[in-house]
Order: sequence, then structure tokens, then C-alpha cells
Amino acid sequence: MVKYNITEKKEKKAVYRRFMSPEVKDELQEKIQMKLIFEQKYKDPEYSARKLAADLGTNVRYISAVCADRFHMNYCEFVNSYRINEAMSILTDPRYLELTMEEVCKMTGFNNRQSFYSAFFKFQGVTPREYKMNFLAHHPEMDKRKQKKQDRKSA
Repeated sequence: MVKYNITEKKEKKAVYRRFMSPEVKDELQEKIQMKLIFEQKYKDPEYSARKLAADLGTNVRYISAVCADRFHMNYCEFVNSYRINEAMSILTDPRYLELTMEEVCKMTGFNNRQSFYSAFFKFQGVTPREYKMNFLAHHPEMDKRKQKKQDRKSA
């Protein structure tokens, strides 16, 4: 008698994915990108796959299927990838160097700091603070805080 029934996990494709034609997937992919990226809905923390499906006149399963097939990630990962890219831009932009991580978190569509840090680390392998510090270490002329401290010392 086998103590544990361990079998290799078989990758299953959902039945509804087989019924979606490539043309339907192409159309949905384009609509998803228009809504999330060009309209910047990814910045809205309340914008769910359900709301996206309603806006596009489809269902959540089709949204999930297109995200998996065309973007090779689930809906949350797809949205978070754009949020993280936005955060990386903000963290390295001289206009925003004085922002706190909570402010960056809110600007990019995350509900809380913990989910922001978790997603950032998953995509980049470092925390947002480490990313910013690494950038400033390689671009010391960008760090206005150090310049202010130096100005105070010389005055």
C-alpha cells in the first residue's frame, strides 16, 4: 500500500480556451491593452478583472485565458508588471525623488505598501528602496538631498 499518492501534475487547458478562436483572442488582447495600458486603468487599485470584463463586454474567464495565452501571466501579474514599470520610472525621476514609498505606492495603483514591496521584489529581485538607492549610487548628481546637506555644511 502506497502511503502517499504522488503523481505528476498534468497541465490542463480549460475547455473554454479551446472554443476561443485566435481572432477572438487577438481582439480581446488589443482591447485589454487599450483599456489597461493606454487608458492607464492599471493605476486604479479598484479596477479588477471583473470590471475589465464588464467594460469589454466579455467574461472573466476569457480575460484570464487571454492573459495566460498572450501575456504569459495571470491578470494580477499583468497589471502589476505595468505598475512596477511605472514605479521604476517614478523612483528614478528627479522630479519625484522626495516622494515617500507610500506615495509611490498610491501613484502606481497599489492598495498598500506590503503588496507594492512584494510585487516589486517579485519582478525586480530587490525592494523599491534598494532599487532607488542603487540608482542614486550610480547617479550621485541626481540626489538633491545630498546636495542640500553639502550646501548646509558649506554655508
